[in-house]
Amino acid sequence: MANSAVPVSILEAGRSSRHYWADLWRYRELLGFLAWRDIKVRYKQAALGVAWALVQPAVTLAVFTFIFGRLAGMPAGHAPYPLLVLAGLLPWQLFAAAFANASGSLVANTHLISKVYFPRLIVPLSSVAVALIDFAVVLILLVALCSWWRFVPDWRLVFLPAFILLTLVTALGTGLWLTALTVRYRDFRFVVPFLLQVGLFLSPVGFSTTNLPNWRFLYSLNPMVGAIDGFRWCLLRGEPALDPVHLGLSVVMSAGLLASGLWYFRRMERTFADVI
Repeated sequence: MANSAVPVSILEAGRSSRHYWADLWRYRELLGFLAWRDIKVRYKQAALGVAWALVQPAVTLAVFTFIFGRLAGMPAGHAPYPLLVLAGLLPWQLFAAAFANASGSLVANTHLISKVYFPRLIVPLSSVAVALIDFAVVLILLVALCSWWRFVPDWRLVFLPAFILLTLVTALGTGLWLTALTVRYRDFRFVVPFLLQVGLFLSPVGFSTTNLPNWRFLYSLNPMVGAIDGFRWCLLRGEPALDPVHLGLSVVMSAGLLASGLWYFRRMERTFADVI
């Protein structure tokens, strides 16, 4: 039993700069422990449990279907319009949950960060993992609607994990920026809900990017556009068709966010214990 315990060391100045990535692997059990703790805290006293994860996407699905499908009359291709919206909501909900969790993760764990040494990157990583639970619940809703309309995805479904990874990379990259900034400037915690509200309408959740042919290249600077298009391509039998250039641009932007987020996070990490 003693060998399976999570390794914990006393806080030591300058230690975070030595063998950092090896330490990240060595403390992997701590990552799992933090993720499991957050899951239990989130759903332990909830009357409906994980069913709460269905409320927001279900309401958003109904609103977007009514506005874009009924009032605006936007085309959905061969798939029912609610499936088009839900296939866009899946990556957006995953991104929003992972981004929100990661951005406030360090401040929520001040008691741990100020006392012991471990790679601080474990904290936002564990919070991103929690978002996968909500994602799995919404995925069940998609399966139910596909069964209702007898709409079965084709072979493209095997590529879905790649676009899940793209969504998580985007969320982690932006989350690392916000969590490091929130430690230093607590006002940034109020910026997160605003960014998510704006991002929801700047991303093609309620409509297809094929409705914006003249703006599609510029639109792809938002990395979530590539993720949403990829989800729909996988789940809706190839619609909308993926453009390699536009998808590549979203991938590059997502990788840039992750690289810059890691750089800024590591730069500020040495000061976390003092500032927090």
